[in-house]
Amino acid sequence: MSSICLSCPGLDFSRPSPGIKTRNMAKHGKQIYLTQPIIAAITTRTPTVRRSANYPPSLWSYDYLQSLTNNYMGKNYETVSHILKEKVRTLISEDTVVDNPLSTLELVDDLQRLGISYHFKEEINSVLKMIYIYYFKANKSLNKLKLTLKALGFRLLRQHGYHIPHEIFEDIKDEMGNIKASVQEDIVGMLNLYEASFLAVEDEKLLDEAREYTSKCLKEKLEKECIGNEESIVMLVSHALELPLLWRPPRFEVIWFIEAYRRRSNMRPLLLELAELDFNMVQGIHQEDLKYLSRWWEGLRWNKKLDFARDRLVESFMWAAAASYQPSLSVLRTNITKLISLINVIDDIYDVYGTMDELEKFTDVVKRWDINAIEELPDYMKICFLGFYNTINEMAYNTLTNQELPVIPYVKKAWADYCDANLVEAQWFNSGYTPTLEEYLKNSCVSISLPLIISNAHFFTSSDIIEEAVSKNVIECSSLILRLADDLGTSMAELKSGDVPKSIQCYMHETGASEEKAREYIKSLILETWKKLNKERNCVNCPSSQILIECATNLGRMRQFTYQYTDVFGSPDDWYKSHEISLVFNPKS
Repeated sequence: MSSICLSCPGLDFSRPSPGIKTRNMAKHGKQIYLTQPIIAAITTRTPTVRRSANYPPSLWSYDYLQSLTNNYMGKNYETVSHILKEKVRTLISEDTVVDNPLSTLELVDDLQRLGISYHFKEEINSVLKMIYIYYFKANKSLNKLKLTLKALGFRLLRQHGYHIPHEIFEDIKDEMGNIKASVQEDIVGMLNLYEASFLAVEDEKLLDEAREYTSKCLKEKLEKECIGNEESIVMLVSHALELPLLWRPPRFEVIWFIEAYRRRSNMRPLLLELAELDFNMVQGIHQEDLKYLSRWWEGLRWNKKLDFARDRLVESFMWAAAASYQPSLSVLRTNITKLISLINVIDDIYDVYGTMDELEKFTDVVKRWDINAIEELPDYMKICFLGFYNTINEMAYNTLTNQELPVIPYVKKAWADYCDANLVEAQWFNSGYTPTLEEYLKNSCVSISLPLIISNAHFFTSSDIIEEAVSKNVIECSSLILRLADDLGTSMAELKSGDVPKSIQCYMHETGASEEKAREYIKSLILETWKKLNKERNCVNCPSSQILIECATNLGRMRQFTYQYTDVFGSPDDWYKSHEISLVFNPKS
């Protein structure tokens, strides 16, 4: 009978087991000879079956990213930018506030949507304060104001933290409590009222009615081509109905609005010139950020060693730039990109690739934060843990040396919570359990990773302390928006690849509702969560907290923007690719 010799240095063979033929045991040391039947049993053992989401490879190579160049860097462009900014400052004049408040508000709105308002914070705050005092604070003559002035003022002032009561719109209703038909006659006013209605907080039914009414009327007029001849107004209405301004990531709104503003009959060439130049200069900073990140990602080698997972560095950077695009926020932007890139791969391990036993071990190793414990893990998890562990420790080391803050204990806790939440979802999937919607949302608002990203970004970027209660509420609302928007766009694709039921399926299972009804319910949850978020955002006054709160909100916005129709992050299509190109690669001209 043929046999094979296997070296097993860690076992004691003083008592040979049945079925093992021993020969010259002393001579061979701890070696055993297995009979052919036992060999056959070993070699025919069923291999581990792993699922796959079949993600396509990255669209962008390392060499291409490293070759990026920008022609808008240098002192010459900085000088031109400075001259243009000084000219714009003369436009934001307090002298025009009393005589023409609508013109001032429209200018502020244009500056925001063109992405250049961050250069004029003091001037904008000054004119908005005057408009508030002269026209909104006294609340005596508001009924005499035109709808456009009231609606635009309401939106901008609420965005900047002013308390403006929703009752200022009571005059749009008749004696019977219905919205007056005359509101339809003012397209611009109706569009501004529609956008303003999304600044609602809870229990502002008048704004709910205004949103439903204006949405219906604007859709009808768009379908019947009754909006007017000006192309820019048609574009604005169509754009708003697709996704309201409040729900859009500001950086991507800039890309769209520059083109829309170019076609406007009352366009100011000065603003357009500054907006294009500023976009191109900031894009140059973004390109340098991305080149640095591509070197980090190439060095990590996850794109080659863990090829079952999403290789989405540029897409991750898109999200980080959407969250914090300003030039001064490069550290925050690169840290968020790293975090999202790590999370993408770890998420794919939990959702698709890892076995239940492996996931339990990986979660335990993360919670222990012990490099020696990786011997318990399979090779691919060793690579994952070491890369993730070294990256996080390096970021924590930079925080310790630059800010003298030992953040590792807090960072470990955030990653442990995230992995625990992912493990729960893996357990649900493997047991075939469908959670209630409440169970699902409680856990998935952690597994969606926004609390992890914001807490880590805070520890690695800022030395200021966020007010815990406020930031917790903002993060919870943003996480829920992100989670629900993700489910609307990705749930079917993820179920096909093998994943836990999402909010839509949980609601259907719990209530017996159809998929259409479940989707409508999830959309209503998003709307109600935005109302809570609007309230919470206005409770924070600390500038450093505002940066991270805006970052959290923008990540929620980015999810709504990205997953309007399907999962274009996992499988980028031409629409998504065009936005990547516009954001990072192609300058405005």
